[in-house]
Amino acid sequence: MAGSKEIRMKIKSVQNTRKITKAMEMVAASKMRKAQERMRASRPYGEKIRQVATHLAQAHPEYQHPFLVRRENVRSVGVVVITSDKGLCGGLNTNLLRSLTQSMKKWEEQGAKVHAVAIGSKGFGFLQRVNVPIEAHASHLGDYPHLDKLIGPVKALLDMYAQGRVDAVYLAYNRFVNTMKQEPTVEALLPLPDHRLKGESVHESMSWDYIYEPDPRVVIDELLLRYVEALVYQAVAENMASEQSARMVAMKAASDNAGNVIGELQLVYNKSRQAAITKELSEIVGGAAAV
Repeated sequence: MAGSKEIRMKIKSVQNTRKITKAMEMVAASKMRKAQERMRASRPYGEKIRQVATHLAQAHPEYQHPFLVRRENVRSVGVVVITSDKGLCGGLNTNLLRSLTQSMKKWEEQGAKVHAVAIGSKGFGFLQRVNVPIEAHASHLGDYPHLDKLIGPVKALLDMYAQGRVDAVYLAYNRFVNTMKQEPTVEALLPLPDHRLKGESVHESMSWDYIYEPDPRVVIDELLLRYVEALVYQAVAENMASEQSARMVAMKAASDNAGNVIGELQLVYNKSRQAAITKELSEIVGGAAAV
């Protein structure tokens, strides 16, 4: 059994660790509320731009944008991987990267080569380890996502798609469900996914058409750029809210575990101290009896 001094040092060390995890839990809780507000504020715009882009795909303009054309043979796939810059958020990044790995295996089995854009340090490091070509990356976004930092790296994949070097583009991120649940999501970004088109079942009998001013090319190019911006921004906002929620839960669990460890060490310390006292009393009584 360790001595009383060593046990006291262990208790002090765990207490210091619990102070740190408790402080991190409170910081994450504060950031989580702000991240959730940003995420919820951007959701209506994201859903509306999806609807407009879906209607546009069902229309018949003179100009057909490459983002709306589905390609038969998918020889190359681009994926935007959105992860956190920091750790200590439980299995958030691990679960997402596991889902991404499964999707990458499926694409490779179909004969498609994978290209990636990494947003966040964790995803960037993972893609480097698995030798996936990284076209661009962005990290250290802070607590507030900015479109100018996001669209720049993503534009590398968009240009490759427009040039025909990539046949499909996907988004990989953690979708926020609630504080206790975050779902790793790998969804299609370009071209418009089939489930989005089928989702407009109410309007299946309608023939969507628009009057374009000044001309279809300018309107459609600008609209689809806004569509991509909205989806990427929404994915980053969802991932940030998921990150802070997962970190708060992980730090709370760490604080609770530290409390349990302190309790166990305190019990061991009390037993060790009582044994030392009993031993001293026995020695005193034995000495007195010998005299």
